[in-house]
Amino acid sequence: MTPPETLYAREKHLDGWLQQLSGPAPRGFAKWSGTRIAQFGVLLVALTAAMVCWPNNFFHPDLVQVTFVLGVLGIWRFGWWFTHAIRAENYARLKWPGMRRRANAVWQNGWRPRHLHIQMTTYYEDPAITRRVIGSIIGQIRREGIPTTLWIGTGSSYDEEIITDFVRTHAADLDADLIFLRQNQPGKRMAIGMILRAMNRKGIERDDLVIFMDGDAVYGTDVLEKTCSMFGADPDLQALTTNEEVLCYGPRWIQSWLSMRFAQRRLAMQSHAMSDKVLTLTGRMSVFRAKHIIDEKFIRTVEADHLDHWLWGRFRFLSGDDKSTWYHLLSKGAKMTYVPDACVYTIERIEGSGTGRMVQNFRRWSGNMLRNGARAIALGPRLVNPFIWWCLVDQRIAMWTMLVSPTLALLTLFVDPAYLVHCVIWIVLSRTLLCLFLFRYARIPDISWPFILYFNQIINAGVKVYMIFHLSKQSWANRGNQTAGRGTAMRDRIQTLIAKFQMITTVLAFVSGLAVYVGLLDLPRFF
Repeated sequence: MTPPETLYAREKHLDGWLQQLSGPAPRGFAKWSGTRIAQFGVLLVALTAAMVCWPNNFFHPDLVQVTFVLGVLGIWRFGWWFTHAIRAENYARLKWPGMRRRANAVWQNGWRPRHLHIQMTTYYEDPAITRRVIGSIIGQIRREGIPTTLWIGTGSSYDEEIITDFVRTHAADLDADLIFLRQNQPGKRMAIGMILRAMNRKGIERDDLVIFMDGDAVYGTDVLEKTCSMFGADPDLQALTTNEEVLCYGPRWIQSWLSMRFAQRRLAMQSHAMSDKVLTLTGRMSVFRAKHIIDEKFIRTVEADHLDHWLWGRFRFLSGDDKSTWYHLLSKGAKMTYVPDACVYTIERIEGSGTGRMVQNFRRWSGNMLRNGARAIALGPRLVNPFIWWCLVDQRIAMWTMLVSPTLALLTLFVDPAYLVHCVIWIVLSRTLLCLFLFRYARIPDISWPFILYFNQIINAGVKVYMIFHLSKQSWANRGNQTAGRGTAMRDRIQTLIAKFQMITTVLAFVSGLAVYVGLLDLPRFF
């Protein structure tokens, strides 16, 4: 979808889109229109016909070992997916309703945080988006009556003028403070660190609440009430993150891909929240108790988080501030949760190649996950929580197991090319079954999801394999095209060559091992 050209038209279009999404989400069979049912029916008929009509070579003597591996991996991966689905349902049906009742009771009895600090960074954002974001914040501050300070980190006067003009027009009567901090060093991390230090200088109490949010995140209905009340009901709760929905201006398939990703996120977040932990405190919208914000170590972690690596030496993290804040709280054994009924709407603008942006996002997300995952695993299952700890371990295993099936499928072309058709049927059937779980967490079922899901998994796994050998290489297109780890000095070139050698030899060993298993290669005989 191409955004309207004029500012007024973009604002009107955003208002209509947000109003449509803010309404009650259809549930059950109400999600399924006649067209979607027909599309899904055609897919099931095609799969059934393929399974019935195509000769069954799964147990061909030369390939039965491939079928065995695919079956074992399938049982393991789908069993893990099913485990998350069961935990997510338990959270939604058993744990969450009680949490919401207690939070509502506290709020209705008059509890409010002493002070709310909203920390937001923005960088040359579209004025239509900025106005919708600030408008959603102002509306909820006015409604809840919580003493609030809005801290906005900017890179120039451009965003400041847009926000100031909007606030003067629509919030002159509001009892809230608006403070701009223009960063003097590049990067979102430095902007956040500057804001946190300013908060400490102005005075902030340990039980105040601090919201971390981005400049393209619009509050949904009653977000402040639904999130702040959780802290009043649970004194042990230290941080939370919320549900998200995406509005994407760009190729239609990117909207489908992002919608699928957010459906996966909902399922996973609810599963993780059963353990009173999450795997990230999302930068789009997370809320913290202020006692962590006044901790100098927390601030330094945001500003200058880094990793000491045997090959790359000490390098600072460019993005992933949400992973850094999460790791800090995880190392403290802090209780964290997910609020499924508080929704924030993320507005994405995709310019240029959709595929390029997809890979770029994967590199950023996967790099952040890999850079933080190893040290989180090192904290141990007792501190992290056994289930969450295994989720972190599984992330590192899954990037290799996900590549086993496509590699085996391609290798079988040299044994029996027809076997590849069996693999395609299995892929489409298995991803269709997985999407039946995802449709539970989607506003609208999308028949393209089984295909997008598989390519999402393959591309993500490939990017992770690349990134695990190139952890210092980072880029962030929508923060001024920042890059790191791309030096041209002789030392940098040698490090890059060593990393590429490691990656190539590892991948060759991976493929060769599978080729030996299939029988295409013979092990060398030394005796």
